[in-house]
Order: sequence, then structure tokens, then C-alpha cells
Amino acid sequence: MRSPSIVLILGSGPSAPRARHWPKSDTLTIVTINNAWQVRPDWDYLIHAGDFPEERRPRTLLPGQEVHSHESYVPAQNRFGGFVYAGGTMAFTAGYWALDALKPDILAYYGCDMTYSGPVTHFYGKGTADPLRPDVTLQSLEAKSARLMAFAQQQGCACVNLSNDPKTRLVFPRARLSDLASRPLTTAIDHSTVEAALKEEARLGYKIEDGEYWHHTDNFDAAALSQLDDLWLAACNLAPARVLADRSPDTAPDGINKTQQMQRGDRVQSG
Repeated sequence: MRSPSIVLILGSGPSAPRARHWPKSDTLTIVTINNAWQVRPDWDYLIHAGDFPEERRPRTLLPGQEVHSHESYVPAQNRFGGFVYAGGTMAFTAGYWALDALKPDILAYYGCDMTYSGPVTHFYGKGTADPLRPDVTLQSLEAKSARLMAFAQQQGCACVNLSNDPKTRLVFPRARLSDLASRPLTTAIDHSTVEAALKEEARLGYKIEDGEYWHHTDNFDAAALSQLDDLWLAACNLAPARVLADRSPDTAPDGINKTQQMQRGDRVQSG
């Protein structure tokens, strides 16, 4: 039996440096998000936001390393329904890009828990809690991770979370890298509910081909998108997600505060 191909999605959470000395087998591919390329030198792919500062990007590349940005991840995201449904933040964007470009057996996340508290929010110190900004596509981070997990399973890929953060926003099963030599069982998915969610996405028609959905938010029904989130959670046998505690009433799902929307769309991909 062949060993499963594993893609490690490495984010910039405070725990990220713990992955610095993890062994890298021939079947492991490391995809880093934005600043996370600094964690270890043997990464394979860097996926960064279109507005990720030039000075924070690697100046030299090792043989085989590749850097990708919006010109790669926008078409990939569109093949999975687009940013409005997938969630406009890099943790999910990198996952869909990996499913599209690398087609792994296992998609393993680390340093992407999207929990922010205390003076250190990222491994490099205090960063912007991008996924927590008022955004109609990010009403439920749990639902967006459930959607990714459902799409991954459709192409025979298991999603797991290597973190032990108890407050993680990812709904993937927990695992350890050392346990992935034998392919884990995929999470039970209700395929009839997946079909219902996909039909609702098609009915709403919120696919923005250029990825710049922030120019169209006045056309989106936030309440309908929240109900869609509940469908994706139900498809993965999960209860409706909690509302972010730090959101004020004017950023609730039925009233996204447009004045707080990011004006430069690539910035929704920071992290």
C-alpha cells in the first residue's frame, strides 16, 4: 500500500514555530501562507495575498520552491464555487488551492486556528486578526471549514487539524503528523445536505469571477449566506456555529457594517 500524499498547510499562528523541526518525508508537501515561509526553509509553496508586502517575501528560492498569489488562487477558488462561498481569508484560500493544484490524500492544517487573544496573536508578534473582520463571507469560520472538508472528501481527501488549540475555529478531526502514515478515516458527510447546499449556492448566484467580491457586497443577502453556512455545518453533522463574541450589533449577519469592509480586496487575504 502506498503512503498517502500529505499537504501541510502552515499558517502564522503562535504555535507555528513548533513545526520547524518536524520531519519531512517524501510524501509531505509544505504549503506556507504569507509570513509562515519564515518558519522553516524547506517549504515547497508559498501562497500569499496580492497585497502581501514585497519586503516580507523571500528574496531567494531553493530549487523546487514556488511562490503563488492571486493569479493562481483566484481561478482555483472559482473551481470550488468562489470566494463568497469558500470564505475570503487565506487559510481557506490556501486549502482550496492545494486541493486544486496538488490533489493530496490528506490536507493537514497547523498554525491556522484563527483564534486571537493576548499580546501575541501570530508567531512574529501582534498581527491583524484578518478572519475576524466584519465580512459577509466570514460569518461562520466553522461553516467555511466544514465546506472545505466536504469538498475535500468529494475528491478523496481527508482534512485534519494538527493543532491542540481548544478554541480552534477549524472543525476538522484532530491528528498528529506521525499518525498520518496510514490514511485516516474521513469524517461522515451527509451527501444529500451537501447537494442542498450546492443548489442553494447556485440559486443565490454569488460567484464573482475576478474574486473581488467586496465590490458587490450590497448585492449579497447576508441572512441567506448565514443559512447557507448552517447547511454546510449540517452536512458535516455539526451544530450552527457560534457568533464571534467580539462583533458589535452592527456587524451581525443581517447587518454587515459596510463602512468597515476592507477597501482593498487583496487585504482580505492577509494573515
